[in-house]
Amino acid sequence: MTATVLLWTDYVSPYAYVAKAWAYDLERDYDIVLEWRPYTLDIASFQQSVEARDPHHWRRVRYAYMDARRFANKQGLTLMGPKKIFYARPVNTGMLYARRHDVLRRYNDLAFDRFWRRELDAESVAAVEALLIEAGAPAGFSAFLAGDGGAEHDRLRAEAEASGVFGVPTFVFDGELFWGGDRIGLLRERLDEKGVKKL
Repeated sequence: MTATVLLWTDYVSPYAYVAKAWAYDLERDYDIVLEWRPYTLDIASFQQSVEARDPHHWRRVRYAYMDARRFANKQGLTLMGPKKIFYARPVNTGMLYARRHDVLRRYNDLAFDRFWRRELDAESVAAVEALLIEAGAPAGFSAFLAGDGGAEHDRLRAEAEASGVFGVPTFVFDGELFWGGDRIGLLRERLDEKGVKKL
């Protein structure tokens, strides 16, 4: 029987970006439905605002990008650190719109790639709508974000936190959380233990 794995992600997380290909591999290798869900990070709440960061926080930020770039380089990806802290509700709600119109994979690839090349403003509704149309979705994202789509985004964010999610990427299988792309090996072990069919 096909298993379901949830993947909570955010387009402005470097670790989520480098885990995308590993998530695709997981979906290719196992009889699973990988359900991509947005979890919009409030970066300033745990990394502090740029103005409030002390030297310790800056060391952590610099290390995080250095670490993510190592994985990005292995995949041939461009990872340019953003020039500001983004609250990515528009681009992450775009994930829900893309899924509704069966263009999620294309949108994922475009959104991650463009953001990390500094070619996408994750907060711009017009930029996200243009990206969705390029991915093959119809116009109408602005109304979706202002209505049902924005409400669904917010509901999912609350659901994620209620289930224990605190960062991205987080995979959830059978109620168990696996935070970080480097935990995919553990998730694979659990899928094997549960008898999930390999493809």
